[in-house]
Amino acid sequence: MRLSAFIEPAKMSLEQEIQTIIDHKTKPLGALGQLENLAKQICLIQQTTRPELTFPRVVVFAADHGITEAGVSAYPKEVTAQMVLNFVQQGAAINVFTRQHGIELHVVDAGVDVDFDAALPIINKKVAKGTASFLASEAMTDAQMKHCLNAGREIVDDYHASGGNVIGFGEMGIGNTSSAALIMHYILGHPVAQCIGRGTGLDEAALSRKGEILELVRAHHGQLNSPEAILQTVGGFEIAMMCGAMLRAAELRKVVLIDGFIASSAALLAREMVPESRAFFVFCHQSEERGHRLMLEAMEAQPLLDLGMRLGEGSACALAYPLLQSAVAFMNEMASFESAQVSNKTS
Repeated sequence: MRLSAFIEPAKMSLEQEIQTIIDHKTKPLGALGQLENLAKQICLIQQTTRPELTFPRVVVFAADHGITEAGVSAYPKEVTAQMVLNFVQQGAAINVFTRQHGIELHVVDAGVDVDFDAALPIINKKVAKGTASFLASEAMTDAQMKHCLNAGREIVDDYHASGGNVIGFGEMGIGNTSSAALIMHYILGHPVAQCIGRGTGLDEAALSRKGEILELVRAHHGQLNSPEAILQTVGGFEIAMMCGAMLRAAELRKVVLIDGFIASSAALLAREMVPESRAFFVFCHQSEERGHRLMLEAMEAQPLLDLGMRLGEGSACALAYPLLQSAVAFMNEMASFESAQVSNKTS
């Protein structure tokens, strides 16, 4: 995979040109704050000073997790399948927000413990009916992990054929905050207690129990020394597919929208596998899930939104998309001091 445009010295002239254009818009230097950084990032991804956003899409990956049998979630695993049907029936928050902002929504069955009607508009990439419980074994086999990574790539290849250049990733899977917390723990080295959160709404007693269970998992598996080993041991099918999809989207120079805690864990794995992929990731919000802030800091990410959300589903991707539109619009349409004949700063 070649993602080196951000680091080759020969490309620095484009970065300087982009920054000069931004600095000469009719505004004080830096006055548009993070929107300026976002515009520059999109320009660098697309290797142009005239960026555009085409055929935006959010893909929601769904899968079940064997660890739910240990009681780490406030909801039963049946909710995963029920929410997938809710997506199909246009009843979830992500349906509302993607519809509002003109974004396509695609739903992927990565490993839900239900056989959906083949006539439903669900992309069937099912690996198995949920992962194994990583309390006792690895979550998935090496073959299953590789299948997931490749399936994610295939989904992005299909999107690429449509001509789209901005794709967001979300998920649905009861129990998947446990996987995300352990991925964070193994990669970043933070204590498990700093990585876990309330997920679907655990009370204090249940949160404490979740922590105890994940400590047992950590003790059982010991040290894991590669992102692939971490993903195979404590990951989820939806997280693995998101990871593969993010890597392929970066390889194809897409703007990659990252949702919340679980999607960020997939992005963290992707960054560990291919460090250059990070430059293509736009982190859409900071989740209320406890470990997310530390995860974002580790990836030097400035999330676009901080609304106290912890929903998942790709919801923040849809909510943040208008900010990308604004970043592109000011880059392309805002006058410069010269074109508007406005006096620039004198000193």
